[in-house]
Amino acid sequence: MPNLKQLDEMSRMEIDRIDRNILVDVKTVDIDTSLPIENRMLRYLEQIKNPYCFLCGGTVVKVRFSDTGKTLDEAVKDHYFGLKNL
Repeated sequence: MPNLKQLDEMSRMEIDRIDRNILVDVKTVDIDTSLPIENRMLRYLEQIKNPYCFLCGGTVVKVRFSDTGKTLDEAVKDHYFGLKNL
């Protein structure tokens, strides 16, 4: 289980500098949904190793958060509406 310093370092890693061979594919993560939420979160962190950078079907995924106040749903909708207007 990573500590706060390690999590901070993981969040700052550049996607082009990460060795994809050490990343976990999120498809291999198995969470028992009958567990309490705290236990599910711990199990996820234990299995995924780096919650900020992982694989999804062979594609490297880098998770970042911004302070725009938008939800993920809002950001995705804005993105696709913007593409539609091109």
